[in-house]
Amino acid sequence: MRNRPDNHLYYGDNLRVLREHVADASVDLIYLDPPFNSNASYNILFKSPAGTGSDAQIEAFQDTWHWNDSAEDAFDQVGRSGHVATFDLLNAMRRFLGENDMMAYLTMMAVRLLELHRVLKDSGSLYLHCDPTASHYLKLLLDGVFGKRQFANEIVWCYRRYTAASNRYQRLHDTLLFYSKSDTRTFNDVRVPYGESSGQRDSHYKQDEDGRWFRWQKRRDQEPYRIYLSEGVRLGDWWDLPIINASSHERLGYPTQKPVALLERIVAASSNEGDVVLDPFCGCGTAIHAAQKLGRHWIGIDVTHLAISLIEKRMQAAFPDAAFTVEGTPKDIASAEDLARRDKYQFQWWAVSMIDAVPYGGRKKGADGGIDGLIYFKPDGRRTDKAIVSVKGGDNVGVTMIRDLHSAMTREGAPIGVFVTRVPPTRPMLREATAVGRFEDGFGRTYARLQILTVADLFAGKRPDLPYPDPTAAFRRAAREDTGRQGSLL
Repeated sequence: MRNRPDNHLYYGDNLRVLREHVADASVDLIYLDPPFNSNASYNILFKSPAGTGSDAQIEAFQDTWHWNDSAEDAFDQVGRSGHVATFDLLNAMRRFLGENDMMAYLTMMAVRLLELHRVLKDSGSLYLHCDPTASHYLKLLLDGVFGKRQFANEIVWCYRRYTAASNRYQRLHDTLLFYSKSDTRTFNDVRVPYGESSGQRDSHYKQDEDGRWFRWQKRRDQEPYRIYLSEGVRLGDWWDLPIINASSHERLGYPTQKPVALLERIVAASSNEGDVVLDPFCGCGTAIHAAQKLGRHWIGIDVTHLAISLIEKRMQAAFPDAAFTVEGTPKDIASAEDLARRDKYQFQWWAVSMIDAVPYGGRKKGADGGIDGLIYFKPDGRRTDKAIVSVKGGDNVGVTMIRDLHSAMTREGAPIGVFVTRVPPTRPMLREATAVGRFEDGFGRTYARLQILTVADLFAGKRPDLPYPDPTAAFRRAAREDTGRQGSLL
């Protein structure tokens, strides 16, 4: 029987996933970069191949919260949890803030922080990544959940960028709140290297017989010992690391992507090889990338199929031999039907990912012009063309939908269209698709211009019939990692 991989990627609400799939005291390190309650919408950017127009964007998530029945239920769950200190703090915040968007956000975070505390080992730590929007409230909640004694550091991550601020100083840092579950936290002496030449300007440093710069360190009742410049200096709580800019080789197009170097520091300092790292808001997967690179096991959770699909591609490109499961995504017709009933947009994004298409459009009605995805292909091996994808998850499909897709193909200049349907197509739909004709690739081979695939076809392994499809054409591909070299922690 094949062994189950140690690494797991979950699609779903992280509160449910934590409760159903993550055992008590099973995780060594938690990093979370939750929404900041910034009241903004964030888009994933997909690059367009040369000659096909501008880049495409699709809304990844809205960082906006509202006080509603779900927030009230989460508040009640904290009250019933038995964590008196946490509920007292949350209740005091509610009296101070009222029932508004900020309170809804804090309530959502509080009930999840309790679960994260449960799954941590006694030697485990948590790093919560935030900005000034709610960091002061989150620190209070963490004091309530972990106890103020377990606060270790407030780490300031500084970076340089231009921000348009006319009546305040530019905001050029994020905050990481570092807590542990007990006094026996795992913590490694991660050092920042610096040039050996710096010692030549300091009279305290000397050179040894091998030419290495060192200085003597003397502690009370101990013999003097040498400290070498090449060993680096211990990390402080102020980290100057560049953000991922538009030209960075790391950039994958995800709106809140953080640099791998930032996560490598955290993983190296607060876990050991073979430990389990958890990211419950894993986005495009930077934390699990760092964990895989440094020889840790990992668990990633995200609530959108866009993120899950992007992480799958990232891990497969950077670590071709990495073994991991993807759970919570449809694995059969019944689960696909369930997803279609619950959230038609997530169903669309899942179906698009199944055929290696780029998602297109978003949640605004009519914004996509009838297009849910794009597949790029090279009919002559050089020129790039595109196929338009339309996904329908409802019970009723008809010939009008085929005509609409044909119209979109004409409007967009796309030689091929792919219609993905949850239910079987009708005979008139099949006849209408056939009437659209055939596409010739220049080598005497022809392809149906309008192709219909069912969800059953997708599970059977059937895919669009295209000449030289290029599934990587519009995705920013992660560079392959050399796992034998763990790299700099600068």
